[in-house]
Amino acid sequence: MKKIRPAKKRIEVSVGESVKVLRELQELSQSQLSALTGIPQATLSAIENGRVNLGVERAKVLAKALKCHPAVLVFPGWEVPLESAA
Repeated sequence: MKKIRPAKKRIEVSVGESVKVLRELQELSQSQLSALTGIPQATLSAIENGRVNLGVERAKVLAKALKCHPAVLVFPGWEVPLESAA
């Protein structure tokens, strides 16, 4: 069996960029995501552009709407050692 090699990190992703990427992958506009979460569209824009911190409570609400774990949003650059990921 071949040894598994972890992928190399190519780019740094900010918290706001991770929210934007997940939103766009699900083909949601900021207005649609706002309707799903109750978070104002202007606040979503500010989060995506790094002007407002996401915060744990917002991360939970957004994660539920974007169908992901909150940690994906809060820690987009987190690296897990291969041994503990298995």
